[in-house]
Amino acid sequence: MPAILRPRALRPGDLVVVAAPSGQLEPGEEPLLARGVAILERMGFRVRVSPRVDPARSRWWAAGTPAEQAEELNALLRDPEVRAVVAHTGGQATIGYLDLIDVDAIRADPKPIIGYSDISLLHMALHSRTGLVGFHADIATHGFGSDWYTLGDKARRAELVDLYTRVLTKAEAPGALPPGEVWETWRPGSAEGRLFGGLLNRLVLLQATPFAPAPELFDGAVLFWEELQRPVSRIWNDLHTLRLSGVLDRIAGMVVGIPMEVTAHESGGQRADLRDVVLDVLGDRDLPVLAQVDFGHTSPNLPLPLGVRARVDADNRTLSLLEPAVAEG
Repeated sequence: MPAILRPRALRPGDLVVVAAPSGQLEPGEEPLLARGVAILERMGFRVRVSPRVDPARSRWWAAGTPAEQAEELNALLRDPEVRAVVAHTGGQATIGYLDLIDVDAIRADPKPIIGYSDISLLHMALHSRTGLVGFHADIATHGFGSDWYTLGDKARRAELVDLYTRVLTKAEAPGALPPGEVWETWRPGSAEGRLFGGLLNRLVLLQATPFAPAPELFDGAVLFWEELQRPVSRIWNDLHTLRLSGVLDRIAGMVVGIPMEVTAHESGGQRADLRDVVLDVLGDRDLPVLAQVDFGHTSPNLPLPLGVRARVDADNRTLSLLEPAVAEG
């Protein structure tokens, strides 16, 4: 299992590139992208949009072929002027080019890669292979440019701009993450461990590849996950996959994001919601479970850096980052 590889802390004026490592920009989304770029500029960075973030460039459900998308990402990883890569959106494409990524470029010059949803597959795979601290955080078009406005008010945007700026530019522990809504205790207790996780179905997908996390990566970890557009029966199956692979016996705690369009089971007078299936699969494992935390597809996302030590306190409904996510350059 590789050692933790922290990116160099960003500095004011550093170049951040908005790229298309998964889905394409849809026609009519240009204003959302522009608003997302403005948020990144508000954090103090110079921003460039990659040529592949273009409605005219697409292949099926992706912004290009796997080779084209890997070529774009590798060029950004190798360019010393580029200090961070922000996904403009998620999608369905990162699995297609994991084996084409220049991991030596990551080891030589680690940079923050920022995004969630399908991008979480990228974070988990690269962390497993290189130890890179990936940033499960908002995307440019539908996150910074949309959810930060439709699901958050001006005060929350200001709070998140400050938080993201500190996480990306300060080689110091960010401390407690600020909740936007009331978080829930699904199982009491507290634990400390390294953060690992992302979109649940992508974690399960990754388990069948050479980029699967080593089992010991989960030892004492705080597993975080979110899900969308799934019935709880599918989530129950995915969680059992993690149980059978030994993940649930290794982790120290669990953090569940805000679900989007996750449907409860109702049949024959029986009902099971997301909380029910999570606790059912966990059984008698003594793990704190903090839920409805501000990350996922229906919330402005708190930044969750993979590999960084965190403390989850389900009793007091807090989640704190105990280590810096970046290193002094």
